[in-house]
Amino acid sequence: MQNNEPITQATTVANPSNKREIIAWNRHRRQDRTVSDWIVDSIIAIIVIAVIVAIIYPLWFIIIASFSSPTAVSIGDVTFWPKGTSLTGYAKILTDTRIWMGYRNTLLYSIVGTAVNLLVTIPAAYALSRREFKPRRIIMFLFTFTMFFSGGLIPSYLLMKQLGLINSMWVFILPGAFSVYNMIIARSFFETSIPEELRDSARVDGVSYFGFFFKIVLPLSGAILAVIGLYFFVGHWNDYFTGLIYIRDEGKYPLQNVLQMILLTNQTTQGSGNVGMSATQAQNFADQIKFGIIIVSSLPLLVLYPFLQKYFNKGVMIGAVKG
Repeated sequence: MQNNEPITQATTVANPSNKREIIAWNRHRRQDRTVSDWIVDSIIAIIVIAVIVAIIYPLWFIIIASFSSPTAVSIGDVTFWPKGTSLTGYAKILTDTRIWMGYRNTLLYSIVGTAVNLLVTIPAAYALSRREFKPRRIIMFLFTFTMFFSGGLIPSYLLMKQLGLINSMWVFILPGAFSVYNMIIARSFFETSIPEELRDSARVDGVSYFGFFFKIVLPLSGAILAVIGLYFFVGHWNDYFTGLIYIRDEGKYPLQNVLQMILLTNQTTQGSGNVGMSATQAQNFADQIKFGIIIVSSLPLLVLYPFLQKYFNKGVMIGAVKG
């Protein structure tokens, strides 16, 4: 006969007579908590709240400071809520045509660059995951070697110049087309998540390696494709150094470099002084421009992240070696 009563576990509790009695633990019944339990839980809650505040408050302050009066921000009146709402900074930023040019360039570089990254990285990861591919250990060593050693900035610049990539959109795409780190993640995924029995069955049916890769492996690898694709896209979106070093034409600047140019131009203009604006007011206005630039550059990713968070969470463990 089956017993439908909830599973219980014996536990001990202290009674007023300083004796311990054994009672049954029931998950449906609230258990008595000792003083030490409350102390530990309180300490954990305080630590968690402190970490959350330390992470969220700086972002929240940037948001409210970008909407507040520059004077209120400078004297420290803005702490938790905006004061003296002012959209002057956003008006200055969004009316600049260079912003939309930067958005256009960054979207182009990010989309095309991510497509090229996936086109190169995923097939290489699959090939290196196949045990019958004999040179895979040597090739893997050569790939890994490049993660620790490089020629440096000047040789890299000379190489880009010899390849004709200076002041070209392809300098954002081709040099970083292959990512060893992401390839290792994808290779581990293929080794641990694609059963070898599938390859054996496909071989019996006469499916080639290419057919197996395109018809079976890729449809089963949607999670890793999403994770790696998101990593590549975010990397291209935040790329600032490439435009700073290799691009001279302002019409080809990505968004990050455009925002830096606007900020520097505004600070220079305000620093020289405008009619009817004191040095303090000019500096406060420059600070509001700075806060607005941070929001403008981060807003697209902040909007997308809640919808893509599950893929980022998967990316923490996906492709990990399973024992």
